[in-house]
Amino acid sequence: MSPHDPTPPSEPVDFAVDLTGHEMVRRAHVMEALGPGWDPVEMLRREEAAYDLLYSGLDEEQQRVYDLLVSAGVLPRRGDGRASA
Repeated sequence: MSPHDPTPPSEPVDFAVDLTGHEMVRRAHVMEALGPGWDPVEMLRREEAAYDLLYSGLDEEQQRVYDLLVSAGVLPRRGDGRASA
């Protein structure tokens, strides 16, 4: 069979792509973009504070939906079990 033959092979063709090198370059670019002042612990604190704010001050219906999502395992329980914790 020539490389230009349009007939598909009768047996599976081994095909693999190793993206390890590309992934390492991508990660290096991400870290460079974040800069030397990036503090992952502080970012996690800010993310938690944002979630606390997001789930605070819910009205009765929103709280019901929140509780339903928590009981279904879609959202983690926050604070004392009320979304406004």
